Amino acid sequence: MDQPDDSGELPGMLVEEYLEREAGVRALLDDLERQALEGDHEEVRERVRGLAEENRSVFFTVALSLTGSAQFFGDVEAQLDVTAADRLRDLADTYPALAEPFSVVRNEQARDRHNPVTGLETTTSYHAEEALPLIRYTVRSGDVDLYEGCESPEEVLGVATQFVRSTTDALEAAMDDDFSVNTEELSNLIDRREELESELDRLRGQIDELRRRPIGDK
Repeated sequence: MDQPDDSGELPGMLVEEYLEREAGVRALLDDLERQALEGDHEEVRERVRGLAEENRSVFFTVALSLTGSAQFFGDVEAQLDVTAADRLRDLADTYPALAEPFSVVRNEQARDRHNPVTGLETTTSYHAEEALPLIRYTVRSGDVDLYEGCESPEEVLGVATQFVRSTTDALEAAMDDDFSVNTEELSNLIDRREELESELDRLRGQIDELRRRPIGDK
């Protein structure tokens, strides 16, 4: 099973502490669910982070319960009993709006991430006076809007170039230290590189066409 905690604690040990505090934890989850339904996603995430820092056992018990992991519930049944597992299964049905923030914070806790980006929403417009396309975008991490901006294509590509450069710097540093990259990450890197090359080919063609087009032509 994907270990819920880097301390190697067994699921039963984690769940026992949750069960001792169940009434108080459920009161907290009730409040968090209300906030999530009201759209206060950033505050919900901060409070979930606070729970993870204050009590990792309770946090990971709730996080794993909200994902509906069959193996986790099976381990709980084997180490405790069916009743304990059923009480945990009820969390996913009672607090569906909390699955996302607990999943994101679990990723932060277990994999040393922070505000992992899960989506990018974009729209385009055109500023006629400057003869300039514009890109409006929102960077999202689950239900939390991390950043909103409106920039020209050149400005957006400037940021993208910095991200690509930081990626190659990170890989180079790992290789210099004789570190490896796991198979899944490497496979995904290959896919992302191919997608990037395809988009750069489109961009190259568009730039060539624009260079041949007199300014002011539609």
